[in-house]
Amino acid sequence: MSDSKERPFILVSNDDGIFSPGIKALAEVAAEFGDVYIVAPDKEQSAVGHSITIQVPLRSSKFTVADKFEGEAVNGTPADCVKLAHGQLLDRKPDLVVSGINHGSNAGINIMYSGTVSAATEGTILGYPSIAVSCTEFNEDANLRGCQEAARRVIKHVLKNGLPRGVTLNVNAPAGEFTGIKWTRQADSRYVEEYESRTDPFNRAYYWLTGKFELLDEGKDSDIHVLNEGLASVTPIQYDLTAYDLLGEQEDSDLEG
Repeated sequence: MSDSKERPFILVSNDDGIFSPGIKALAEVAAEFGDVYIVAPDKEQSAVGHSITIQVPLRSSKFTVADKFEGEAVNGTPADCVKLAHGQLLDRKPDLVVSGINHGSNAGINIMYSGTVSAATEGTILGYPSIAVSCTEFNEDANLRGCQEAARRVIKHVLKNGLPRGVTLNVNAPAGEFTGIKWTRQADSRYVEEYESRTDPFNRAYYWLTGKFELLDEGKDSDIHVLNEGLASVTPIQYDLTAYDLLGEQEDSDLEG
């Protein structure tokens, strides 16, 4: 990895795995701003959230991505990758952590389940300005140019202005060409889920998750609304889950017997 101290050092990760087209696309943008090193899962880890590996050893293998980016593949989750990079693999602390480009939207409630967002959030927990980037299109052949431009603008902003402690930027963009970008809030949404019961060839029951996404939000300032307009969204998120409004209304006396 580069020893240059003149350019920012940028750690790139994701949840689709080190061979994903999206991580190559994001590394190309990050390289416009600094020295890039990739630490990513050795296979797809979508929807693992912020899980970490504690019962099996982690292993990493060095890889060159797209014949130009040095990196390492880890047999763990996206959060594992950032933790391991921070604690063991890097000889220089990053100035920025970027995660993505994920194939599939991470707007609305998807933030809670996303390994891509969790890699960036882990960077924030460790004290680094961090950004997650996702494309609304699941197809790995999707045109990521608009996502790259959204990432380019947000990376430039963060390197110039920094981020408040505890805040991660969650970027989503439609596939195709860039048409604009807006600051947004997380849309109120959920999944209405069912488990379809099936039987395997040995007559044993198993269950397959099905269901649909439900938007509960009509606000025009939400990430999903902006994406539906064809624009990219940037949502500041935080890992502090305290409900401060409710906390402020409570008194210790309420809990006395």
